[in-house]
Amino acid sequence: MLTLTSEYALRAMIYLAQHPESWPVPGRKIAESAEIPAKYLSKILRDLVRSGILDSSPGKTGGFRLRRLAEETTLYEILAPFEQFDRRRCPFGNGECSDEDPCLAHSRWKQVVDSERRFLRETTIHDVAFREEDGT
Repeated sequence: MLTLTSEYALRAMIYLAQHPESWPVPGRKIAESAEIPAKYLSKILRDLVRSGILDSSPGKTGGFRLRRLAEETTLYEILAPFEQFDRRRCPFGNGECSDEDPCLAHSRWKQVVDSERRFLRETTIHDVAFREEDGT
């Protein structure tokens, strides 16, 4: 499961991917359109700029734009600043479950986690922002 911050980051990125003609988009416009609290989104956008996912430009006509094409930006890259993928707590009470210190469900749960990571690494923001059949 993703944090609320990660969900907001994805919603903001989907909006930006779908509206390249409006770049740079002011943060308040993204917040309004994606239904995200503006102050919360401001921090998320700063983190995405710092991590190299977005570019920002200051001033009255400034805003945010994707640094790379939506087809080249994976969900994993977008979420990495907000999620601790390598330090997942064990949902079955074993603290930080690992191959060295597995819980009773470890082998099956690891398949779920590995599948999620594969999805995030193989899926781009374009894949989730547009319908396959028509590109919109």
